[in-house]
Amino acid sequence: MARLTRAESQARTREQLVATAKDLFLRDGYSATSLEKVADEAGYSKGAVYSNFRSKDELCLAALDRIHQEQAELMAESLVGAEGMDGLLTAFQAWAERSIGDEAWTALEVEFATNARHDPEIRRELAVRDKAIRDSIAGLLTSYSDRFDIVLPMSADDTATALLSLGIGLGVQRAIDPGIPVNVLPDVIRIFAGARSYVTS
Repeated sequence: MARLTRAESQARTREQLVATAKDLFLRDGYSATSLEKVADEAGYSKGAVYSNFRSKDELCLAALDRIHQEQAELMAESLVGAEGMDGLLTAFQAWAERSIGDEAWTALEVEFATNARHDPEIRRELAVRDKAIRDSIAGLLTSYSDRFDIVLPMSADDTATALLSLGIGLGVQRAIDPGIPVNVLPDVIRIFAGARSYVTS
């Protein structure tokens, strides 16, 4: 077996640290998870953590990026093979039932965002990620509205903001009460899809 280069070894270490941190942040929360605990669980020294991440905040951002990537992949897999607008929304709802309101994920997002309220740099990082998600949703809305000849009631950017805000709020509510139905989100998309007027922002 070929020996790993220094870059490959560092990449593998970083990968293992992020995977371990993600599990611990989801299980124990942001505040209760120390860098020492992450290092111990991953089988590395604390120095190995600091050689890859400047702070716990930076490590948590990487863990959240991993969670978002995994959820995006799961949603994409759910939509594969779906036919027509109704098929897409049914597939989307199936993903939403499994993911929106996940207690550990929702709690971590809220705790980290709350903790970062006094840190302008972390808030900027979160804002960049939030915009990337909105842009991705807007891109999907544009693609599907063209594909199914749908005229959105607002610009794609504003519609994406509205849907993301609804999804976040619904996630918090379902984390408190899992009995709250998730179908409200695809139902709102159906309402938007049925609208025939376009309002510029």
